[in-house]
Parts: sequence; structure tokens; C-alpha cells
Amino acid sequence: MNRRHNLERLRHESFDICVIGAGASGAGAALDAALRGYRVALIDKGDIAGETSSRSTKLIHGGVRYLEQAVKNLDLAQLRQVRHGLAERRTVLRNAPHLAHPLALLTPVFSWFEAVYITIGLTLYDFFASHDSFPKGRWLSRDKALAKMPTLTPRLHSAVLYYDGQFDDARYALALAHSADEAGASVANYVAVRGFAHDHAGRLVAAEVEDQLSGETFTIQAKLFLNCTGPYADSIRHLANPLLESRIRPSKGVHIVLPRDVLQSDSAMLIPKTADGRVVFAIPFGDKVFVGTTDDDYTDLNREPVLEPKEVDYLLDTLRPYLAKTPDRSEVEAGFGGIRPLITSNRTTTKTLLRDHEVEHDPRSNLLSLLGGKWTTYRLMAQDVIDRAGELLNTTAPCTTDTHYLVGGEGYQFENWQSLHNQYGLPPEVAQHLVKTYGNRAERVAELSRSQPGLTERLTERQPFIAAEVVYQVREEMAVTLRDVLARRWRLELADWQLTSDLAPQVADLMAAELGWTEAYCQEEVDTYQQLLASFMQQAGLTSAQSNVATV
Repeated sequence: MNRRHNLERLRHESFDICVIGAGASGAGAALDAALRGYRVALIDKGDIAGETSSRSTKLIHGGVRYLEQAVKNLDLAQLRQVRHGLAERRTVLRNAPHLAHPLALLTPVFSWFEAVYITIGLTLYDFFASHDSFPKGRWLSRDKALAKMPTLTPRLHSAVLYYDGQFDDARYALALAHSADEAGASVANYVAVRGFAHDHAGRLVAAEVEDQLSGETFTIQAKLFLNCTGPYADSIRHLANPLLESRIRPSKGVHIVLPRDVLQSDSAMLIPKTADGRVVFAIPFGDKVFVGTTDDDYTDLNREPVLEPKEVDYLLDTLRPYLAKTPDRSEVEAGFGGIRPLITSNRTTTKTLLRDHEVEHDPRSNLLSLLGGKWTTYRLMAQDVIDRAGELLNTTAPCTTDTHYLVGGEGYQFENWQSLHNQYGLPPEVAQHLVKTYGNRAERVAELSRSQPGLTERLTERQPFIAAEVVYQVREEMAVTLRDVLARRWRLELADWQLTSDLAPQVADLMAAELGWTEAYCQEEVDTYQQLLASFMQQAGLTSAQSNVATV
């Protein structure tokens, strides 16, 4: 993806569909539309997956909580979500096998009745997923549960094991956008919509946009505009038609990040019910464990959701009954928050609002909006909205995304790391990291590492990152800020605030050489980013006992 080239296309070409928002739904819709032969633009006011879509729990699932509610309340809408999620789960894993894989989850139980109840529920969950190749769930005795996850409390009765999917959400969205680009779409990050131009009938004909990096404004011409901005959907809807009622009720969810030793397991843990009726996961991700999530109303969409002290305490308290030793606050190494785009209904709390999606067409402005939804069903959401777009454009074509490999996915074999190791002399852990991160494009990174001295060097011994990746991410993956690299192309910001701060100057130097940054601009990037990381720690109420981030 070449941002400069794509900006020129946005200025001078006209499009069938301009997709606003490059998260899961927007990038998925852009790929679907491009594969159907439409002329497509994809823009985002920030980075690709810069908001909600990079801050999920990293699970691809049907939703065990939805299944329980569906059965208890005879709620067909909830059951439909489970069936859709499980059907799409296998497609998500198939199309990008380097970024998604099955994950075992343990649910600890404390009585015979609870074991039977949850086993029946997860057996039903497996029944709805009967057409995929995921391992089936089973009950585990206390000894077997402790063997699988040694840090569980010895007070447990037993555990129930089941499987769902795990993925790297930000890189998956990036693969969608990258695939759309290669299918002919014009993709650009940091392009914000400032307004719309209407024809004599009030229908949208152009978007007035601003390049967030240069400050330049220009116009994008399109027959149809598709709003895929998640929790920010109402702002675009009101720009197009101020008379529309608001439809989104934002909900904040946060995660804390702990050392992997907290679980000492490759399996995750599902806490099936908290004191306030939520579901919480503790999930291994790289060398860390992500614990979340919360679910609370959120109103200040102009402010990035951040981890707060009460949320740290809530998640640690939630872990306490399930572990032999509860982690201390000093062990929290990072955290992240996201905003769910829940569709308003007559239900009273965000925990029970429907997360299914809705395709909305405003006949007055002709704006098409994709509302609600969740990561697991992004492809189905995109299919539904592009089907509708085809009707509005009077040119329909079939959807082919269910069998379309994303960038890096086709022919992927994890064992290919051995050839990278042998051919390029990369350490095994580096070669494995490249294959899992870039799939069949890993050799391009390895080849790039040979192009100039120093690019094979690891940036830190604590992670397998090498300098060549930064160059590749700038040239091929549209990384233009430090946070693009450290938070999304790599997931380091989510996992370790201190190490992220430490690596910022090295990454900035590599980016400066590619992007032509001046020394002053480069230093400003580093200072601004390190200050942001320091503010995250301060707002979370975490001490700097093991870190100096807060004093950078």
C-alpha cells in the first residue's frame, strides 16, 4: 500500500463506493466491494484499525454468553448471533491462518452442579459449530485442570475445556485493507471527513476531507458513501443528514496486561460470571496475559478510552477466586480500552444491548451505514452492506470473500520459518515471528533485511522484532507514525508500556530515514509518544516501581 499514490487517486478519480472507516467492518466492506468489481475508496481519520478494531479481546467466537442468554430467555436474536459467529469463525481462521488459530479455554468450576451446567452449555456450543474442525470441548477433573493451568486455585472442583479462535485484530484489519488495496481499492489512513457536498435533491455526491498529516483539504467524488465508523457512526450520519436520530450507544471495555506466568499455560481462562453478571477472559497473547473486559457506558467520544484505577481493581478482584495467587497491581504492565458500537434499543444496560449489526440507508442523503456488529462476523456484515450497495447502484455482483485469502494467508505453513532461518541466518525465534506476523510475505521482510547494514539487528533481546520490519511496514503497510508501528503493526503498546517507550527512539530513527523526517520532527514524535505512554500509566493509577515511563 502506497499512501502517496493512493492520495493522488483519491484526488483525481471518481468512485462507486467511498468507505469511511478502516476498521474491521470498513476494511472488510472495501475488500468485498473491490472483489465484486466496484471502484472503491477506503479512508480513515486515523490509522487502519486505529480505534475499536485493534482493542478487542483478540477472540473469534460465537459468544458463550449469548448462548446462555438465548437459552434462558428463549431469545432467537441471541441464538442467531451465536450461529452466525460460529459459522464465520472458521472462515476468519481459514482466510488468514498466520494471524488466527484455535485456542483452548478453561472454565474453572467449584461444584458438581456447576460442572454439569457448563458442560451441557458448551456441548450445545460445539453442536452449533459441528461443521468446523475445532477440537471438541470436554470436562476435566481437578488434577487434569491443574496440570493444564498450574496457577488455578486448588479449591476448584474441576474445569470445562472448550475451543474458540484467537487472532491479532489490528494486523487482521491491516490484512483486509491491504488485500482491498491489491484488489484495486484506493486506501489511505489519516484522511478525515469534514463535510459532504449534496446534489439538488440532497443526495451525497462528494466528501470534503482533510489529510491529517499535511493539513491539505480536497474532495472525494463517489456515487455512494458507506459509513463504517463504529462508535463514531452518528457523527458521520449527522454530517450527511442532521435530522437523523442517534443510533449508537457507546460502551467502554478495558483490559489489563499481566506477565504470562500468571497462567503458566497456553490455554486461556473463561470466568463465566462475575459479581455484576459479565464474562471475563484471561488470555495468553505473546509473552503476556490480557484480562478483560469491562462493559460500561461511555459518552466522551473525543477522548481516547484509557485504563482507570477502579477498572484495574475490578479485573484483579475478578481473577482472585480463580487463581492460587492473585497478581498484585505492581504486576500490571499495560492496559488498553476500546469502545463498542452498540445499537440503541429499549434495553437498559450495555451488557444486554444487541451487538448484532444493522444496515441502514438514509433515503434523503443516500448515506449507507453499517451499524453495530462484532469482529467475528465482520465478513457477514460486509457482505450484507455491499449487497445493499449493489442494489442502490443498480449493479449487483456475488460475494466471494468467504474463500478469499488475505494478504499473507495463501499457502501459509508455519514450518516455513525453517527456510528463513537457513537461508537468511535469522535466529529461530525471529524467523518464527516473521512467519506468524507476515505469513507468505515474511520472505520479503527477510530479503529486505539484506538490503542495507543493520536491518537484521534485533531492536531488543526481549522481543523478536528486527529493524527491517519497520522499513517494510513503512513501505508496504502504510505506517506513518510511531504508534502505527508500536501499537498496531507490532502490538507492543498493548503489552508493555515501558518497553514501548524504550524502543520509540530506535523506531523513530528508522522511520525518519524512510519518511524524510527532520531531526526536530523525529524528536517531537518520540517526545509526544513517550508523554502519551506516561499519561496512560498515570491515569491507570499505576506506580513506576518497575518502570520509569511515568517520568520520561
